Amino acid sequence: MYQKMEKISVVVSCYNEEKALPLFYEEMERVRKQDFDGIVDFEYIFVDDGSKDNTLQIMKELHSKDSKVRYVSFSRNFGKEAAMYAGLEASKGDYVTLMDADLQDPPALLKQMYNAIKNEGYDSVGTRRVTRKGEPPIRSFFARMFYKIINKMSSIEMVDGARDYRLMKRKVVDAIISLKEYNRYSKGLFSFVGFKTKWIEYENVERVAGETKWSFWKLFKYALEGITAFSTTPLILSSLLGLIFCLVAFIAIIFIIVRTLAFGDPTPGWPSTICIVVFVSGIQLFTIGIIGQYLSKTYLEVKKRPIYIVRETEND
Repeated sequence: MYQKMEKISVVVSCYNEEKALPLFYEEMERVRKQDFDGIVDFEYIFVDDGSKDNTLQIMKELHSKDSKVRYVSFSRNFGKEAAMYAGLEASKGDYVTLMDADLQDPPALLKQMYNAIKNEGYDSVGTRRVTRKGEPPIRSFFARMFYKIINKMSSIEMVDGARDYRLMKRKVVDAIISLKEYNRYSKGLFSFVGFKTKWIEYENVERVAGETKWSFWKLFKYALEGITAFSTTPLILSSLLGLIFCLVAFIAIIFIIVRTLAFGDPTPGWPSTICIVVFVSGIQLFTIGIIGQYLSKTYLEVKKRPIYIVRETEND
């Protein structure tokens, strides 16, 4: 009796990747023919995240010559998180992998990841970099600090150096798709849904072409997204700071009253007063800013806007 072959969906988020995309496709086809031919079917789902170059045109050309290639093009740039979510929703495979078009996610690891799921009983296989070769030292330092901080704050564990590159069973993908929050932080969502996960380590690989779209400022905002999405510790810290400064102020008032009764009212120094006012005001603004971050996320969620808007797909 004929048994339908299993399928792997390769989801690739693309933003201005006209140089890297053809190289990625060639390398993936080489790996597919070498490691998976006759074993597993493939489909490629390229998500164009509002690219301003010829990325979409290249996707169309690849689709015209290879029926395994599908694409989703956004009406504008919605961000990588939205692109990954759209690709997961569009995927039809029994297994789904998330990859970058710049070949920093080595396709050669895919066979090892597939074998771990098929033969070792894992539900998903993730990858993590053990080195950050090629990255600016300051970015590497802050990245390591981020993982240390968020793992102390959050109730779920996030692996240092973890990439979005992973292979997942369909049930894992369905669980992630069911989380329809607007403010998405996928590394946290992968940990939140759980399932039995194996980690494969590899050394950092530099981009094959093009330039990174992640500036330090974008990475900083992404880190804040992760902290506010998976921890309420900053709110607790702001409350503790407020309590501490109330106690300090109360003690200072008692001290001033006692000193005045004992020694009279000395001439006050305005510089120290200004320093105290500025310092306490800074603490207040800092805590209000933390609360504002959570409030802004709530505001975006309750509006129920779509995570992305599709302009066209291969079916159009």
